[in-house]
Amino acid sequence: MPRRAIFIDRDGTINHEVGIINDPQALTLIDGAADALGRAAAAGFQTIVITNQSAIALGKLDEATLADIHDRLRDLLYEGGVRLDAIYYCPHHPTIGEGRWTRACDCRKPADGLLQRAGREMGIALKDSYMIGDRIRDVRAGHAAGATAVLVRTGFGKDEEADAKAAENGSAPATIADNISAAIDWILKKEASSDEC
Repeated sequence: MPRRAIFIDRDGTINHEVGIINDPQALTLIDGAADALGRAAAAGFQTIVITNQSAIALGKLDEATLADIHDRLRDLLYEGGVRLDAIYYCPHHPTIGEGRWTRACDCRKPADGLLQRAGREMGIALKDSYMIGDRIRDVRAGHAAGATAVLVRTGFGKDEEADAKAAENGSAPATIADNISAAIDWILKKEASSDEC
């Protein structure tokens, strides 16, 4: 039976937005993030991080350090009682940087390549899944994959809220939530309502 997932942007959604993180100790969780993801997992959702990390293409971060950063993210969430099911990242930038990471790709949000890859590798029904993020590009990636998209006001979310509300052609978020905890609450309430129908 296909699984369902809640895909979550990293910076500004799970952890505080502080610019490029190239030191694991600079990553700190947004209040309530671990508890929210724990509620999602308890409801049967896979919890999967989908993150653009073009700092690799820009030469400001290497993959070994990124792995350490993601180990810290996993550890902090585990201390809060939740285990991430997966982390997918895009190391590319389409125009800036040098070497193999500087190129157009299908994995950099707003493209949906990472969600599609997770769907294939983990047996996830994307149309029954959700994408949460603080940027319009997160919303667009979710829509492109056929998932329901939620914008949060943390990180860059407050700055992008007006543009997100004005988005046309069905690309506006399904809802705008104050933070990841409120976003998960909305999803679980929506799911409960669907189950009652």
